[in-house]
Amino acid sequence: MGYELQAVIAGDEVLRVASREVPGSQVVLLGQGLSLMPMTDEVFDAVTDGSDGRALGFWRLPGGFDTLLAQWSAAGPIAYVEAEYFGGVGEQRAAVWADGALALGPLDEPTKKRFSRAVSPIAQALRRLGARRSLGTDEFEAVGLSRHRSNEDWISSAC
Repeated sequence: MGYELQAVIAGDEVLRVASREVPGSQVVLLGQGLSLMPMTDEVFDAVTDGSDGRALGFWRLPGGFDTLLAQWSAAGPIAYVEAEYFGGVGEQRAAVWADGALALGPLDEPTKKRFSRAVSPIAQALRRLGARRSLGTDEFEAVGLSRHRSNEDWISSAC
């Protein structure tokens, strides 16, 4: 079974205020005071400036959206994340903007300190947003990102 996610994650109030500028956006509450806005086709079209958005290495980051994320981050840190897995194999990418600038990433590889377990890019971004892991789970699981397996599932849970 696969897992696919392209989304903006931030503190609930920060993301709800920011999403008011984006026609067709939906915000879904996660755990630990964070929320998620799935990157749907409608959201993509609303936030792109038509330029190539691949400069940061993401698969689906709309052109110019990084500038808008930087603006939104003046109100609080905000992350853009992507994940794609099938059969246990896949990739993640994440970046965090804070105080109007790129503050972390883009990350595409887990980091590992000596004698510690690897920390995924999305878990690192969630840490920067204030998420805390619990015993036996990482930040990804602790905030509830494992509840759904696709953007469509996240959207249907918002309704």
